[in-house]
Amino acid sequence: MVEVNKILEKIKYESYVGNRELLINEVVPINKINNSKNALSWCGDKNSELLDNVNTNSVIIVGKNNSNVSGLKNYILVENPRRAFQEILILFFNKERQPSISDSAVIADNVKIGKNVFIGHNVIIEEDCIIGDNTIILHNTTILFDTVIGNKVSIGSNNTIGGIGFGYEKNANGDFELIPHIGNVVIKDNVDIGNNTCIDRAVLGSTILEENVKVDNLVHIAHGVSVGRDSVVIANAMVAGSVKIGSNSWIAPSSSILNKKDVGDNSLVGMGAVVTKSIEENTIVAGNPAKFIRKIEK
Repeated sequence: MVEVNKILEKIKYESYVGNRELLINEVVPINKINNSKNALSWCGDKNSELLDNVNTNSVIIVGKNNSNVSGLKNYILVENPRRAFQEILILFFNKERQPSISDSAVIADNVKIGKNVFIGHNVIIEEDCIIGDNTIILHNTTILFDTVIGNKVSIGSNNTIGGIGFGYEKNANGDFELIPHIGNVVIKDNVDIGNNTCIDRAVLGSTILEENVKVDNLVHIAHGVSVGRDSVVIANAMVAGSVKIGSNSWIAPSSSILNKKDVGDNSLVGMGAVVTKSIEENTIVAGNPAKFIRKIEK
């Protein structure tokens, strides 16, 4: 439980109307707020019509210019309701994992592990890996040899990081033979990786996820890929070998990028797009094959 006054002390807000001593004991979606007491929710300006049906003493976070608040008993006016709600969740309702290493984890003797790290059940970390400070690796994830993971990285369950990519060449007998992958994976600070995702090691050099990259569930990032800072790769996306994704780019769900193509900075690959040609910076593409939609204004 947290008193409204305590919340207001920690966030930036325009004004508050209502009972400052009200105790908040849960957070709920706006469409469930009438079924709760002493709850907290938020409503963006685009969905302000949802406020018409609110009949509760609970607290709603709304935009500072939202005029549809006459029926509310307790509300916080802010610049960005979603961001304010996020801050409150982090400060008061987030269940943080305490640093620990599970007894069932299998970790090679020469792995370097930083401070305040959480390693879950059945995690495997092979030889010569580096794990930075304040990093979380959840259950059943495998980190293969030579992988470098930075600080404040969050890795979900059932991932394979540093596996061998799909790189074959026919031998003298005409049979496919695997090309040795002697590179590694480098994951820099503040990267988040969801569940059931594969990130392959490079054939030579490194597969690299730069700072603050966010990777969703069920993503495949192939050997030698580089993902630039602040970029997002969303569920079911497939990024083939040696692709270079620039900074601050958005790779939408179920999209595919052909090997050795470049995605420029600040670009967006639409849902289900199949990228067969490199994309210039500040560009939106969509479709199969992906076609130019428009430039993104800076």
